[in-house]
Amino acid sequence: METGKLIKELRIKKGMTQEELAEKTEVSSRTIQRIENGQVDPRSYTLQMIAKALEVDFSLFTANETGESEEWEHDNNTWLGFLHLSGILPLVFPTVLMWRTKKHKTKAMSLHYRSIISLQLLICGVLVGCLWVYWKANITTPLVGILLINTLLSITNTVKVLNGEPYIPSPFRKNETPDY
Repeated sequence: METGKLIKELRIKKGMTQEELAEKTEVSSRTIQRIENGQVDPRSYTLQMIAKALEVDFSLFTANETGESEEWEHDNNTWLGFLHLSGILPLVFPTVLMWRTKKHKTKAMSLHYRSIISLQLLICGVLVGCLWVYWKANITTPLVGILLINTLLSITNTVKVLNGEPYIPSPFRKNETPDY
């Protein structure tokens, strides 16, 4: 069964409208409609959110696909994991380079890229502030704390993406709705 038809069937069994499903998944109702009609193929993240909203296992949507698709999805998660791991250091260059290389070959790369870049820019700004405090007051505690938080967030997101789970978006991109 096609993914869109399966989603529609599960949604109707749950007694949900397209608008209710859209609200629970943070995806527009128009996108839900287009997915159900087979006009678009939803990305992995969108399918994960739909599976969560419909209270079904994510693998239900990927069970009908071929082994090539599973390999494609694994490759996507691997590259997205590397992208998130590049966020450990607040250096924008490796992240930009990876994004430019894989943006057309990996699903959701641009969405993850924007989230990671905004987090890296935030960390860079905070680090500059901490360095100024260190220079004026000779206090290093905030600098170490910020680097530790950034490292933990990057590693957590890397593990989540490699396991096919939704990642924690950066604070500035929370309201972004991926329109797949």
